[in-house]
Amino acid sequence: MGDVIVITSGKGGVGKTTCTANLGFGLAKQGFRVVLVDMDQGLRNLDVVLGLEKELTFHLQDVLMHRCRLRQALIRDRRQSGLHLLPAASFLAEEGAFGEELRLLTLELKEQFDYVLLDCPAGIGKGFEDCIMSADRAILVTEPEVSAIRDADKVLTILQEKQFQQTELLVNRVHINLVKKGFMLSPEDVQEVLAVPLLGVIPEDEEVLIALSDGEPVINYSSDSGACFENICKRLIGMNVPIGISYAKYGGFLRACSLFFR
Repeated sequence: MGDVIVITSGKGGVGKTTCTANLGFGLAKQGFRVVLVDMDQGLRNLDVVLGLEKELTFHLQDVLMHRCRLRQALIRDRRQSGLHLLPAASFLAEEGAFGEELRLLTLELKEQFDYVLLDCPAGIGKGFEDCIMSADRAILVTEPEVSAIRDADKVLTILQEKQFQQTELLVNRVHINLVKKGFMLSPEDVQEVLAVPLLGVIPEDEEVLIALSDGEPVINYSSDSGACFENICKRLIGMNVPIGISYAKYGGFLRACSLFFR
């Protein structure tokens, strides 16, 4: 049986979909069978990040509405044969309650794949609830910025209320120089505020934007962020790999608490 991981954030725009694409690609590079499910109905983006937007025929909503078979909607990545995408609809034609149908679909996917990554929509609405009902564990993506951390904390509260089994933190878009100058919270500060295990850190890297414009995961590029994604994938499968980037704490924790809890 495979592992279903929901990748969530609370706040939009923190790089959750980019993280989903790169983690899926990285796990497939290690020989695992991986499927990425775009849960953001009406705001489909995961296919663009992977450069697969021209290969869509059916989508997740077609599968849930029984308009096609699962295998008809799955798109195999041309670069990694072990990686598949189940895209979202580009428009919200029917806004049905798909919670139970999604749960049954993820059970079917777990039989076929080692890892099922659910790219959760931003916020804490129905899409988020459907995702966490179907997942075994969660990766919480945030930036070292107060509003993003506040939203991440709301997500954590819900996960704890649902007695979620395992949640890990991925801190994205960290400016090393700004952290050193005291203008940005360090990942350690973020971890201490949220009190959740740190899975990994992704530095701010222009290679991410270059990769997005090419329709390629940055994990395929020789870059700091690509190397960090590689290491996060290794930690996901249980390997003991250090974070790799040293971030000192420069008194940002007290500032974070004063802003976060006021």
